[in-house]
Amino acid sequence: MESDARCYLSVQELSAQLRTGKLSSVEVTRCILDRIKQINPRLHAYLTVLDESALRRAAQADEEIRAGKWRGPLHGVPIAVKDLCQTKGVLTTCASHVLRDWRPDTNATVVERLELAGAVLLGKLNLTEFAVAWYHPENPTPLNPWDPSLWPGASSSGSGVATSAGLCFASIGTDTGGSIRFPSAACGIVGLKPTWGRVSRYGVFPLGESLDHIGPMTRTVADAAIVLSIIAGRDPLDDTSLSAAVDDYAVALTGGAKGIRIGVDEKYIGQAAPEVAAAVVEAMRAVERLGARISKVVLPDVEAGIAAWTTLCTADAAAAHEATYPAKASEYGPGFRSFLEVGTAVRGQDYAKAQMVRERFANRFQDVFEQVDVVACPSMSFASLPATGMPADAHALTGSNALLRFTAPFNLSRNPTLSQPCGESKAGPPPSLQLVGRRLGEATLLQVGAAYELATEWHKQRPAMTNMFE
Repeated sequence: MESDARCYLSVQELSAQLRTGKLSSVEVTRCILDRIKQINPRLHAYLTVLDESALRRAAQADEEIRAGKWRGPLHGVPIAVKDLCQTKGVLTTCASHVLRDWRPDTNATVVERLELAGAVLLGKLNLTEFAVAWYHPENPTPLNPWDPSLWPGASSSGSGVATSAGLCFASIGTDTGGSIRFPSAACGIVGLKPTWGRVSRYGVFPLGESLDHIGPMTRTVADAAIVLSIIAGRDPLDDTSLSAAVDDYAVALTGGAKGIRIGVDEKYIGQAAPEVAAAVVEAMRAVERLGARISKVVLPDVEAGIAAWTTLCTADAAAAHEATYPAKASEYGPGFRSFLEVGTAVRGQDYAKAQMVRERFANRFQDVFEQVDVVACPSMSFASLPATGMPADAHALTGSNALLRFTAPFNLSRNPTLSQPCGESKAGPPPSLQLVGRRLGEATLLQVGAAYELATEWHKQRPAMTNMFE
């Protein structure tokens, strides 16, 4: 279908035009809201749309910018957040009937920081119930804009769909085992999972607190850097947030790839579908031509870690839902209810064993960064999956789930990752490259990702969305 070109501007491009007055936040916000009204009834990316408040904030942004009170590159830019981020006075349902009427009294820190930066909050984005793999059966399921028969990417699916389909300029996702990377790959966009603790988790309903990461989902690497620069940093409301200074990500974008050491484990990459593995290898050739140094590495085995992830995540989820499960078990959908059933059955000694598996893998993985600055691999095993490809419930999950092979290990290790398109879209979204950095190494990931993006055209591919609205 045809789209207004303004809806697909990058945050960088839009910000420049808002600051110079070439565009106004009100006209761009109206443009996006009109597009949401047209497309969202089919795609179901949004659970809540904040038309009136978005336009008020846009008008305020225009007044401030005209008065010379520019707050930064998100000022006046329409964005959206996943519906497990608390928003003061606004429904925050986590896509579950358990919280169907919850209107928090406070904002999540990530929402607060976006609003202080002058961003225009368009609404709350759809997700799997409480951010695992299954949608509540009475809630609408987001559709992949590339092809409605394809998987939209699990938990942060609304964020992936909205960003890909031009229904916001940037979004916030969360990632406990792949839920920034899966929808970014499935919807052909950029996703950044920061180091655990780099972005405050205060006010974001947890799935697995020891595994949860919060980060930006955008259409360009530069836009991910802009959003991260605003949401990153120590938060006194979250004692797990990190105190380390936030790097200048805008400067990192201009550094190029020359001299960056990138590690490739050919056996690990080869566990992906052939077309995905080939796209990642070709991406490394392109980065090598830009001056990066590619070398072979051997990553620690991930299989035991994936099994440990399941034990840790289900038990962490059971702890997060202690107040409502099993007391309100009937209000959960069957998929997530089964996840909690598994979690409540985890024995203390099994949790302890899984934790030590995690620590051993994480420590061994950090050793890799004595040799290289970045590790390259796929974001997920396949370029796309059928929308019906998820197991029926948590009891059907296995500890060696191929889907988690390229994602869960880096939640266990707490390292940052950057996902971006790295090949041609054929029958669906393009394959996705994942760059993994040392802890607090987001600047290096952005440096390499931006250099690769500048040298290629893959990120400019858009879903045609033909035959979806007839």
